[in-house]
Amino acid sequence: MPDVQDGKPLVLSGHCLCGGVRFRTTGLVRASGHCHCESCRRAASSPVTTFFTVPRKGIELSGESLRYYASSPGVRRGFCGNCGSPMSFETERRPEDIDLYVASLDDGLSVPIREHWHWDERVDWLTVVDELPKSEGGV
Repeated sequence: MPDVQDGKPLVLSGHCLCGGVRFRTTGLVRASGHCHCESCRRAASSPVTTFFTVPRKGIELSGESLRYYASSPGVRRGFCGNCGSPMSFETERRPEDIDLYVASLDDGLSVPIREHWHWDERVDWLTVVDELPKSEGGV
């Protein structure tokens, strides 16, 4: 799978904590970033959530325990019904894309993170020092 920034071929796979939900991608990594929005913070119980974006048509996301939650109008989040691990984010605003959690990758170092999303919603007690672009919106 080529990476949008450098064209480097990547094949990415990952799974939840218990292994009941797995994914494998075969498409272009369109974006990657740290999301600071309140919704993602609450969904992951974490001050920041890191995603990479791929085409929906190039992913296999499967497992008997795969469940979905409609977290807001036009948004659904995939998770494992056994262990509770968050697995995916989908929005009607980007019907051809799916966001997957970098932390669920088998090899998390293979996706370079390119930016911060929803910087204006970040928690005030976490200090972030990097040179990545910081936007007030998302992908």
